[in-house]
Amino acid sequence: MSEDLKKTHSYLPKLVGELGSGKLDRREFLRISTLLGMSAGAAYALVGMQDPFGKPAKAAMGGTVRISMRVQPIDSPHTYSWIQDSMMSRNVIEYLTLTGSDNVTRPWLCESWEASDDLKTWTLKLRQDVKWSNGDPFVADHVIWNIKRCLDPATGSSVLGLMKGYMLKDVDTGTKDAEGNAVMTTELWDANAIEKVDDHTVRLNAQAAQLAVPEHFFHYPFPMMHPSSEGKFTGVGSIGTGWAEMVEFELGKKCVVKKRPGYWHGDGALDSVEYIDHGDDPAASLAAVASGQADGIWEVQTSQIAALKKMENITLYESVTAQTAVARMQPIHDTWKDPRIRKAMRLCIDGEKVLQVAYLGLGVPAEHHHVAPVHPEYAKLPFMKQDIEGAKKLLAEAGKPDGFESELNCKKDPDWESRACNAMAEMWKQAGINIKVNVLPSDQFWNIWNADTNPFGFTTWTHRPLGVMVLGLAYRTGVPWNESFWSNATFDELLSKAEGTLDVDARRAIVQEIETLMQEEGPIVQPLWRSVFNCMDKKVKGFAGHPTGYVFPWDWSLEG
Repeated sequence: MSEDLKKTHSYLPKLVGELGSGKLDRREFLRISTLLGMSAGAAYALVGMQDPFGKPAKAAMGGTVRISMRVQPIDSPHTYSWIQDSMMSRNVIEYLTLTGSDNVTRPWLCESWEASDDLKTWTLKLRQDVKWSNGDPFVADHVIWNIKRCLDPATGSSVLGLMKGYMLKDVDTGTKDAEGNAVMTTELWDANAIEKVDDHTVRLNAQAAQLAVPEHFFHYPFPMMHPSSEGKFTGVGSIGTGWAEMVEFELGKKCVVKKRPGYWHGDGALDSVEYIDHGDDPAASLAAVASGQADGIWEVQTSQIAALKKMENITLYESVTAQTAVARMQPIHDTWKDPRIRKAMRLCIDGEKVLQVAYLGLGVPAEHHHVAPVHPEYAKLPFMKQDIEGAKKLLAEAGKPDGFESELNCKKDPDWESRACNAMAEMWKQAGINIKVNVLPSDQFWNIWNADTNPFGFTTWTHRPLGVMVLGLAYRTGVPWNESFWSNATFDELLSKAEGTLDVDARRAIVQEIETLMQEEGPIVQPLWRSVFNCMDKKVKGFAGHPTGYVFPWDWSLEG
């Protein structure tokens, strides 16, 4: 058996041994073994379980499922900033991999992948039975075009944050900014970094080890688009490989997708799915479900839970996740330049109280470093408790003995976000820090969430299976989603090291250094980790809660 495992990857026998000795739990074994190329079915068998995402049972055909969800702009998939956008487009354009609700990543448009022993060479084998909706075969050239487009800094894709450490190098543009500093950009680290082996095989030749490549390809701004699209998704009429075509799209109102016969994964049971926008008011989507105008709510708000529990036809799904929100400070602005000021903001917070006030206690307090207890590399540090006197001392050392004033921008929907901000504002007052909370319409906030003109903002971040993934997206120097514009060379170096470390204990030791650095110098105040909820009518079969909120309608059916 050991020799068979080595054929897939040399580290797998050690993983199996760690599983048997109890060093590695089943969840982490499933996640790492499948990233290294083992099939989900084989990995589940080794832990004595059956793959819950095996071939679905034969389902009744026909019908439409209606989901209450914000209908946002969908025109630029490679630069999406919100999951809702991809919920609509992913029916048409798909991903190389798929990470299920069990956090296990499986092949999708990829048939399989192989990783070298040093995790620097990744060979992706594509399915050969996939065709675009215009009849073109799905081939390696299409994958290479998508990867290069997402890694082009001119595109502005957050994929840069995931792949910069192993696929890109910094390059001096030869120009200076207003302060005389060199303006840098990025480019592929080597001309052969992305290699076409044949029409259905693509190889990544990386400059550094990377564990999570398959999960990176399921990052929601990383769909495979037809090169003729030039990266634009028009919605109605767009070319895709997915189970459906988009037949209607009206911004802020409605999106409809309809089954496309001949789908490579098998014709979906449903005829169509409708996404209906009920606005910022949670009462509107609740009323739609109660009246039967919608079958489910994509993201249930805490104010809706009690009423939904009373509806006999509705199932409420809860997922324990690494979903969170951070009050991020931009050190490029004078107010937030001093790390002592930023740490003082953290010391003012009682995370347990914020969790209770804002989210009914449905989660756990966070620790201001953006690595969650559900992440395998999470290192438990002494909890950063509220310490008002300690905050005042830091403020005095930073030349602010009497505190200061500032403003915090947040959005109206979901409603727990403004409650969290107002709760923290009351805590900051105890140290003489007066923060005015600006609750903006969601559309207005989405336009400025990562702008350098938004010095202090409260932004939600979704679940990622590995802590190093969100750290790369949000805090690596110079990447599009680094909304705080924080730059720390030690952080970048530690992160790249952690990303290429297979052994979970060794990776945890590196992440512990990152967590400590974030608590001391980082740019965020992070009050809580939250459970996420969605709901669906019981007649919808095949629906499952997902920690990142993804939905897969091609596997759904309607009963009765």
